Amino acid sequence: MFKRSFFHKLSPILALTILLSFRPALAAQQPLDLSELEKIALAEIKETNTPGAAVAVVSGDQVVFAGGFGVASVETSAPITSNMLFQIGSMTKTFTAAAVVTLAEEGKIKLDAPIGSYVTGLSPKLSQVTLHQLLSHTAGLKDEPDEYGLHDETALANYMHSWKDDYCLLEPGQVFSYSNSGVALAGFVMQEVVGKLYADHMSESLFKPLGMNRTTFRPTMAMTYPLAPGHRAQGKEKPTVVRPLADDSRLWPAGTMYSSINDLARFAIAFLNGGKIEGKQVLLPSVITQLSTPRVEIPSFVDDTQYGYCLWINEHRGVCQVGHDGAMTGYVATLKMAPEHRFAVIILANKDNGWLPKTLEKALELMLPLAAKSEVKPKPALPMNAAEMRRYVGVYANPNRWTAEILMRDRKLVLKQFGAELPITKIGDSRFSVQPPNASQPQEFVIGLGADGNPAYLHQLVWAFKKEK
Repeated sequence: MFKRSFFHKLSPILALTILLSFRPALAAQQPLDLSELEKIALAEIKETNTPGAAVAVVSGDQVVFAGGFGVASVETSAPITSNMLFQIGSMTKTFTAAAVVTLAEEGKIKLDAPIGSYVTGLSPKLSQVTLHQLLSHTAGLKDEPDEYGLHDETALANYMHSWKDDYCLLEPGQVFSYSNSGVALAGFVMQEVVGKLYADHMSESLFKPLGMNRTTFRPTMAMTYPLAPGHRAQGKEKPTVVRPLADDSRLWPAGTMYSSINDLARFAIAFLNGGKIEGKQVLLPSVITQLSTPRVEIPSFVDDTQYGYCLWINEHRGVCQVGHDGAMTGYVATLKMAPEHRFAVIILANKDNGWLPKTLEKALELMLPLAAKSEVKPKPALPMNAAEMRRYVGVYANPNRWTAEILMRDRKLVLKQFGAELPITKIGDSRFSVQPPNASQPQEFVIGLGADGNPAYLHQLVWAFKKEK
């Protein structure tokens, strides 16, 4: 690395690249060949048939790279720029958690108190869950995507009040189960405590102090700035613009924030520097600690990933990282931070499933002391007798997601879902795997036991599916 500033000559596709100075402590190292990051990003948007993407890299308290690649819209061919807004999907949750935890650190709310202490009119079971459980996805609530719905901001409160006790799928604290609805409920509780609309409080308490001046939840505000519309495409067909833009004010706190890599980089700088940016204390250091403290393990994950307060926490090639991804109709977003190294990378793209894993990995390799990649070794199959297999047979459901069914076929277990029946292999204590079609590696899942010792839920990906009686 080096301590100097320079600008690369822009390629026709590259809309904007800004390279600022690196930290003085890194001056003795060799210069980075950042052109490699550009090459990979350009190649990957072509490979994934993604119209455009924006990438930012933070080191220390500086944005050392901010680049736009490709086009904002296939209809206008306008180039991506670093201040262009995208929907960031579930990355929104990290910001909702930051605002809620700030209230707690200020003594205005307790994370371990039943939310019924702060909100009236909720169902009895919902009233008993806590903000700690909502922000760590351990409240046991159903999940549903926050894609299309109402636009009136009063819908947030009305929706929460419409939920009955059956919205509680599992017992609070039983297991991690990702719930957009749960984080939306946390945002609603915050709204009631402060006496302001959720979007207004987020702007006043978080975005403005951070200098995230274009970040918003309101589509009619986002449309007044340069905005990259979302796209969809099957295979290599030409991407088309998603119309209408996804919006559901009932679940804004879980995933409908509009932001840019410039604005998101300001949050990352504050997060990596004890809450300070440009010499100003804008986040409490204790808030950062609370967000990034591991709270719960993810049963079905094959690695050591844990979840804090709306932050994923894991070790990648020997480096601890925290962050959150997001996906909305037509968009994907990634935020990865390595606090020990004061490093962050942000990637926003404007197509369904337009993930850029090679670009992300190259940024990590350029900036962090990553260990060599390790091979994932297959796990040996374990025997199951007929009595054990019969215990697992049944239907497991998370109603707004999908239903999985375990069946016995020719004295063997199969997992039936999405129109396919996949043979089940036991690989550990209550741990199993299946080989999904077209997947490069098996997918693991866990069958969790209830207090009576019988199967109570199936945990797959990030969700728990309750065993139906």
